[in-house]
Amino acid sequence: MVETSKKQWYVLHTYSGYEDKVKKDLLSRAQSLGMQDYIFRVIVPEEEKTETVRGKKQEVEEKVFPGYVLVEMVMTDESWFVVRNTPNVTGFVGSHGGGSKPSPLYEDEINRILRSQGQPAKRPDVTYEVGETVTITDGPFKGMSGKVTGIDDDKYKLTVSIDMFGRETNAELDYDQVKKFEA
Repeated sequence: MVETSKKQWYVLHTYSGYEDKVKKDLLSRAQSLGMQDYIFRVIVPEEEKTETVRGKKQEVEEKVFPGYVLVEMVMTDESWFVVRNTPNVTGFVGSHGGGSKPSPLYEDEINRILRSQGQPAKRPDVTYEVGETVTITDGPFKGMSGKVTGIDDDKYKLTVSIDMFGRETNAELDYDQVKKFEA
């Protein structure tokens, strides 16, 4: 296993309209070429918009950055080559051409984008169980403790029951907003 501290987020430029295909192809190539320890998450940021079509309102997913895909990876010559040569990828943003390595996104930039997509900035190393007591470390309920009543492993979110003013209140929190309770 590769040291994951060099894991960083990069932006790929793709042909517009091919973002989802690039995501699928890149994840498939990482798997088939044995690059899972170098290429981790691939994200096409989207947001819900309401459009009126033939007089009816409907929710549609719209690309936040058309023509761009975000990839979390360890930058090596091999991983750079795999990503760069994925079909419909035209290059890395922040690369000066001629085989130069691109600049990664700043941490605060990627954290803001990931939160807008309902994903944690970092994959948590800890797991939680229903019924377990946790302490909230961030947000409006900071400093309070509660019991885990629900877990969404895909989005790294917990539903925590908190006692507020003598009533049980449920709060949906990211894994990185809580820590295991220490008595």
